[in-house]
Amino acid sequence: MTAEAVAPRLRSVRATRYVTAFREGGSLPGLVEADDDGLYVVKFRGAGQGPRALVAEWLVGEIGRAIGLLVPDIVQVALGKAIADGEAHEEIHDLLVASVGKNLGLDFLPGSITFNPAVDRVAGPDWAAAVVWLDALVENVDRTPRNPNMLRWHGNLWLIDHGASLFVHHGSGDPLAVAQRPFPAIRDHVLLPAAGSILDADARLAPNADPAMAAALVPDAWRDGAPYAEHLQARLAEPREWVQEADRARP
Repeated sequence: MTAEAVAPRLRSVRATRYVTAFREGGSLPGLVEADDDGLYVVKFRGAGQGPRALVAEWLVGEIGRAIGLLVPDIVQVALGKAIADGEAHEEIHDLLVASVGKNLGLDFLPGSITFNPAVDRVAGPDWAAAVVWLDALVENVDRTPRNPNMLRWHGNLWLIDHGASLFVHHGSGDPLAVAQRPFPAIRDHVLLPAAGSILDADARLAPNADPAMAAALVPDAWRDGAPYAEHLQARLAEPREWVQEADRARP
């Protein structure tokens, strides 16, 4: 399959109505109706985490999709000034005003249920290992038993909420110099007990992960000069000690 055939596309829609807030997220994401008649869970540029969380959401989501995992469709959502006019809640009104312009939305999965590790089964050890591998690559601290960030929908598990990934955002050293650092938080991953060999997953998945392809489509309004693609490509360079680390962490 050619690169052109799998290249992600950041489709654009325009918000027509703010429906409701999702109180579970600290950044106050909201359900928004768009001009394509779709409903999207929107992560707002004006939220406390700012556009960096949107970049992480896009990059991790598209890398996950490239390695065969299910992620809701991601779109660019344009907010106009008028969308805040009918919002009586002061905090939400201010958030919408601060987010006029380009934001990020994920396709709403109606009727989906949050994954419960105590009762829900996973697709198998290879699938679980693929999710662990992805989260170790992008240093996602937010897929734990307490907060698994997975939804069961139509019998499948979908990955959501990747804004806490990419420590490169947070001033923790030169992004390229720290690219091969360990990721001890992987030991808390919700799927680690169900995962097969992370080494085998690495052999399967690393050739299909292409951070540069996804990073090239990050809107200018979200960029802050961080070398996202370069950091992830350096993290994918051999030797990948974080892969060994994740495999050692399996029970």
